Amino acid sequence: MALIRWEPARELGTIQSEMNRLFNSFFDTPTVAARTGSPIRRWVPALDVVESDGYFVLRADLPGLSEADVNIEVDDNVLTISGERKSEHDERTGGYHRVERSSGSFRRSLVLPEGVDADAITATFDKGVLEVSVPKPEQRQPQKVQISVGSGAAGSEPQAIEPADVSENATA
Repeated sequence: MALIRWEPARELGTIQSEMNRLFNSFFDTPTVAARTGSPIRRWVPALDVVESDGYFVLRADLPGLSEADVNIEVDDNVLTISGERKSEHDERTGGYHRVERSSGSFRRSLVLPEGVDADAITATFDKGVLEVSVPKPEQRQPQKVQISVGSGAAGSEPQAIEPADVSENATA
């Protein structure tokens, strides 16, 4: 029986290589459609988020779509842009040798900051670019509390706290 020295660093490198291979094959390699045998590419539109003075502006490139093909929803501080780009060619007749433009449904979700007014969000669609303007929430300002000295109002006696009141406050 031969003894083999265990090298943990080499094992970690092997695990990292296998994980990279798994994720690269999952996200980069197109899957094959069952009925046509041709590759299907997952389409994820490009999305930019830009911060201006009073707004967050999201711009998504959606070439070949109209505003009717896009849905925008806000639910529980999550903005979701979804839609579908339909394939122009369902059949492979007509002399197509290579089709690289992706089609299919997409969904992008972004978490909005707390306090965003969902009713004030606006969206425009022009030349294949969707622009969503999200107003920034108002910053909460610290509030100064005035400290009074002594018993408060002149001529009034301080009120005693009953023991029952203290125990109710302690459990609340």
